[in-house]
Amino acid sequence: MGEPKSKQFENIYYGLSNSPGILKLAPSGLGWKTPDSDSIVTISADEFKRVHWIRVARDYQIKFALKNGNAARFDGFPKENFESLREIIRTNYKLNLETKEICVKGWNWGETDFQGSQLLFNISKKTAFEIPLSHVSNTNLQNKCEVSLEFMQPEPFGEDSQSRSHRTPTHELVEMRFYIPGSTKVVKDVLQEVREKADLTQVSGEGIVLFNDVLLLTPRLRGKTYDYKVQYSSVGSLFLLPKLDDLHEMFVIGLDPPLRQGQTLYPFLVLQFKKEEEKEFNLNLDAFVNEKEYGGRLETTYDGAIYHVFSVVFRELTKRKIIKPSSFKSQHDEVAVKCSLKANEGYLYPLEKCFLFIPKPPTLIKTSEIEKVIFTRVSATAVKAPITSARTFDLKFRMKGNFEYQFSSINRLGLNIYRDSKFVHREEFEHLEEYFRSKKVITENDTSDTQTIQTFMNDISGSSDDEVIPASKRRQSESMPIDGEDSDSVDEDFQLEDSESDVAEEYDENYAGAGSSTEEDEPPKKKAKKS
Repeated sequence: MGEPKSKQFENIYYGLSNSPGILKLAPSGLGWKTPDSDSIVTISADEFKRVHWIRVARDYQIKFALKNGNAARFDGFPKENFESLREIIRTNYKLNLETKEICVKGWNWGETDFQGSQLLFNISKKTAFEIPLSHVSNTNLQNKCEVSLEFMQPEPFGEDSQSRSHRTPTHELVEMRFYIPGSTKVVKDVLQEVREKADLTQVSGEGIVLFNDVLLLTPRLRGKTYDYKVQYSSVGSLFLLPKLDDLHEMFVIGLDPPLRQGQTLYPFLVLQFKKEEEKEFNLNLDAFVNEKEYGGRLETTYDGAIYHVFSVVFRELTKRKIIKPSSFKSQHDEVAVKCSLKANEGYLYPLEKCFLFIPKPPTLIKTSEIEKVIFTRVSATAVKAPITSARTFDLKFRMKGNFEYQFSSINRLGLNIYRDSKFVHREEFEHLEEYFRSKKVITENDTSDTQTIQTFMNDISGSSDDEVIPASKRRQSESMPIDGEDSDSVDEDFQLEDSESDVAEEYDENYAGAGSSTEEDEPPKKKAKKS
């Protein structure tokens, strides 16, 4: 056995990373890093338990089984590196590089085996695949015999939340289901063990503070079978916005990667708190940890509105800025406008650098990505048509990526505002248009709907824009038969006498009723009898 030595290997992948890096094997342990990142993965040699050589999709893999039950995997080794790696591992770590065969039969039935935090699926006593349970974000029972596992989206090594938003989409495994025939007890035992190994039963470590009975508007979680673990590093943005009912505050958490529930992704969590509800909270936080991790910004005791305490604590734990309402004011002096996105009613908040629609579906529109904003049906009342839609207008965001968001049913009723020593009539779309201009967003009015309404009115009256048909002629034209329709034949012997006045109607004071006669035809009056 030779002297301990160090050696490095290039183009090696760590775990589920998409970027290759450099692996260095030294007598004290190993280190791995990517060329474009300053972060380094280091593992001490004292933690090594076993080392395996495995054929995988990306050439060959070295798997370091650790004493704590976890495993570190490094892919990308060519077959020719086996002898040199076996010598280094034997010399530096006093361990043998064991060759482990993978079952490639393609069967979909076998046995599950838990080794530390790893779930192994074995076929004919050979491992078909392994699942690191630390990557499981949720597990639940789909039915009496089926356990589903949902996986976190892997984050490239050294990548922050901002660079993740520009990541090229890739195909990733997001869910796996195991059908376990037999008694329900076996199924529940597997489910419970997965939850314990994946730390889904409780958050690892002691909790700092607990908020009970928080209302989650979006998403609507289905029962108590869904437990989720959200990392602070997945929080990309925070919003604290008042609801327009003056009774609640809404706290919005933006997630990247988003929360997954089956095939549905939820990039936002919308929580609702009562404004007037207050409570005292004691934080379970050591003074040394508070100073080291959070700069001493967290207090040991908070007493006040629950939404305020929640937002302050969450801001410090995630180290994210909370976005609050901007300078926008609607015609009713509100910070948002009520509208609908497709069939969902909600509130559109014009913020400093974006627009946010909540509660369902939460939709974020960045101002920098807007090509232009189009107002539709803003001039419908100019036609004075008896159409209820004239009381509202629509707002269409045309984005630079060649897609649109359309918000409808925005109330257009205006108010008289006292300005410059006089009353000025302002409508809602004027407030929005003024705000768009302040953000240098191009706006335009779509008059096609107004023209459609005008055409509709013209079709009803049967005239053009400039022609007005008198009521008497319109009644006469309406009484004429339509071509091809049966009608009574005209009596040629019937003679209509000329008359300057119309036939008296019942509501005419000169009308005497049916069978009445004129003064000439009136019978003589009877004389009164003498007594």
